[in-house]
Amino acid sequence: MLLEGKKVGFALTGSFCTFEKAIPQISKLIEEGAEVLPIMSFNSYNLDTKFGKAADFVKEIEEITKKKIIHTIEGAEPIGPQRLTDIMVIAPCSREYYR
Repeated sequence: MLLEGKKVGFALTGSFCTFEKAIPQISKLIEEGAEVLPIMSFNSYNLDTKFGKAADFVKEIEEITKKKIIHTIEGAEPIGPQRLTDIMVIAPCSREYYR
């Protein structure tokens, strides 16, 4: 598989309208053999919006990855120095979701 053995940090930011498209990509990465480390910004982890409840998104992502989401500065700080990922995905990171 293309991503076999790669550790991918998948970070969701507070652009809540993109979660519907972004979260399924986590499953695709896992299907390609990646180990996904879920990360969410403070707002994306905590805020309910018209796009859904934060707790529902958290539950879905943790079920997909079988890992607790990193959602604090203290939790995220070791990612770089400890080389916990090979690749980082920041979603969203472009206007493509809005087209």
